Amino acid sequence: KDIQAMFVGNLSGGRFIDQEHIASLIAEHAGLSPIPATRTEAACASGALALKQGVMAIESGFHDLVVVGGVEKMTDILTERTTQTLAMAADQEWEAFFGMTFPGLYAMIARRHMHVFGTTREQLAMVAVKNHANAMNNPNAQFRFETTIEGVLNASMVADPLTLLDCSPITDGAATIVLASEKKAKELADSPIFITGSGQASSSIALHNRKRIEVIDSTLGACDMAYRMSGRGPKDIDVAEVHDAFTIGEICAIEGLGFCKMGEGGKFTEEGFTQIDGKIPINTSGGLKAKGHPVGATGVAQAIEITLQLRGEAGKRQVDADIGLAHNVGGSGGTAVVHILEK
Repeated sequence: KDIQAMFVGNLSGGRFIDQEHIASLIAEHAGLSPIPATRTEAACASGALALKQGVMAIESGFHDLVVVGGVEKMTDILTERTTQTLAMAADQEWEAFFGMTFPGLYAMIARRHMHVFGTTREQLAMVAVKNHANAMNNPNAQFRFETTIEGVLNASMVADPLTLLDCSPITDGAATIVLASEKKAKELADSPIFITGSGQASSSIALHNRKRIEVIDSTLGACDMAYRMSGRGPKDIDVAEVHDAFTIGEICAIEGLGFCKMGEGGKFTEEGFTQIDGKIPINTSGGLKAKGHPVGATGVAQAIEITLQLRGEAGKRQVDADIGLAHNVGGSGGTAVVHILEK
């Protein structure tokens, strides 16, 4: 009853369930009317953008207690239309119009990364193997089964070099966080987690307009902003949830966030540094790859996983962490949002 505002991340309620204006609808169904309710959209980064809007609302002093959510219902339509809807987050005139889909876009990123840096097909598969293993201990994961490098390599080809097991699934899901000012949080919670850094950056929505496609420049800008705001750096981060809609996405993410040198993400993964018991555990939830990717909810769900880790409430997938990072990407890198969370 004390909630003052609501921010909801959602890519396309209109296309998926024929319902726009969903922020007001959700406020009504949640019994929160007449509070102000705002929908945010930044493709696959819609959830993290909602979280950033909530942070800004509180930091401005306008509110001191808000709810931030994300939701997507993606399975009520045929896969063909789902693919078309997701392609709306790419450049319509120069990419989607010619039949390009997101597996195709990320396949080009993967091929370029392999050409420039020598990343191998097996290293991409290792991302999927790790994240499926992590999902085994996440009761909220969509795909709770293990796989192998051979299993990934031999799965149905989607867009060379990416097979079915390199790609995140079509997912229904939602996630919600209560966000408060520091004073209010200490009144309401025994172990509040603090967002100390929040960054957002943009890049060209179309791959062909970028100077390079093997590096996600929006990630560089967003994490630089979040690191500067928090006074932290890559070496301070104990655990991270990163945007692995495709396995190459995780490799680009750990490079862009500074966890390893540019071009060494494949090797870094192969050497086990991103494992749950590694130097910097990545996607302990199972990531988008195995936890699932209900587009508008993903960025909020990532922050929830980091919160559970920092509170010591992650069960069998628990790691030792005081500082965590959540990284959410919209489209093929047109938007990136990074949050840093601390005990």
